[in-house]
Amino acid sequence: QVQLVESGGGLVQPGGSLGLSCTPSRSISGVGVMAWYRQAPGFQREMVASISRGGRTNYAESVKDRFTIDFGNAKNTVFLRMNSLRPEDTAVYFCNFKGAFGDYEYWGQGTQVTVSS
Repeated sequence: QVQLVESGGGLVQPGGSLGLSCTPSRSISGVGVMAWYRQAPGFQREMVASISRGGRTNYAESVKDRFTIDFGNAKNTVFLRMNSLRPEDTAVYFCNFKGAFGDYEYWGQGTQVTVSS
């Protein structure tokens, strides 16, 4: 079973920046889309940003122009750079890998991001 290992969460002041990364426990072939989701207390999990293997990106309206998703050279690691953070960005952030043929889907364990002064 593949584990997605996330890192980089923490506490930051409003207006600050954080970077998240997600790496699988072993090499995965045929990844179609890598994405970051988040879930705040009392809210449903929502997609924050996604990137296809070809590099096409998609962002939630609430994070456009503030967050950037990218993958590493081996396309087996996905990053999320978060700038101009707001208190409403506070949530547990999860990474997600989907197979190009719908043959698998993996989730990370989640990493807490807290934006507070």
